[in-house]
Amino acid sequence: MRQNERYLELLSTQYENRYAVYTKLINLTAVLNMPKGTEHFISDIHGEYEAFKHILNNSSGVIKEKVNAIFPDLSQKSRDDLCTLIYYPDEVLEIKEKEGLTSKRFYKENLLNLVKIANFLSSKYARSKVRKLIDVDFTFIVDELMHAKSDENKSRVKYHESILDSIIKIGSAKDYVKELSKLVKRLSVERLHVLGDIFDRGLHPDKCFDLLMKYHKLDLQWGNHDVLWMGACCGSELCGISVLCNNLRYHNYKMLENGYGISLRRLAIFANQTYKGYKDGAGAQRAVSIIYSTFAFGFYLQNVCNNAV
Repeated sequence: MRQNERYLELLSTQYENRYAVYTKLINLTAVLNMPKGTEHFISDIHGEYEAFKHILNNSSGVIKEKVNAIFPDLSQKSRDDLCTLIYYPDEVLEIKEKEGLTSKRFYKENLLNLVKIANFLSSKYARSKVRKLIDVDFTFIVDELMHAKSDENKSRVKYHESILDSIIKIGSAKDYVKELSKLVKRLSVERLHVLGDIFDRGLHPDKCFDLLMKYHKLDLQWGNHDVLWMGACCGSELCGISVLCNNLRYHNYKMLENGYGISLRRLAIFANQTYKGYKDGAGAQRAVSIIYSTFAFGFYLQNVCNNAV
């Protein structure tokens, strides 16, 4: 009896009354009967920002697969255009605006198509979870559009048509296209698993991190290159020199200077004065390689001495 009282006390800290507990139990039991959401595994990003961004935007082909399944009557070009709109809504809408193609019909067709895709993908999730994936400013309207039925009565049809017309009339269609595109991407992959090495030879691991920080649900398994950067960040001189060596080898000067504000000016001046016969940054690589060897040897001697003692 005392044990049960302890459990009830713990429950009372999260739930106000027994009805709240009933609701949670019913919800959890029901969710267990839902199909498992799609999980996306990706590894060895290596700072390749553009390729990584495209993989995230197309959900590794999941979105195109669903679009082909939902719209078999559309031409291949129309389906490809719809996929591109989902992947890159900002860029596509900017081009369409410049070409004068953002008509009322364009927005209405694409909003309806995006709602249809979101509906299809949301079948794996509880309504409450879908609402959480929608930005707060758009939750009410998007939720209403997603739950329009093909067999609803005339008043409900008129209600949902009025929502679409109002979105276009007040000039917010562009924002809703972007939000629905974002929702489709979030629904298409429930969880992202990143398996190591965000850093290495690519030009923009910093931008890859920016994308990951905005992702709705993910977990990370750090790789050896990531740990090397962590060591450099924590002040390890040997790790710092190793990072510098690797980046100079792959000519990643902009990533160091623009991405992390690490000035290479003094190194460049020293290399030009000391290694005059070297070209295309080879002098800087030579200088850093010698510094690295010195640090590595010193680190080795320090360990030998410590072990001897």
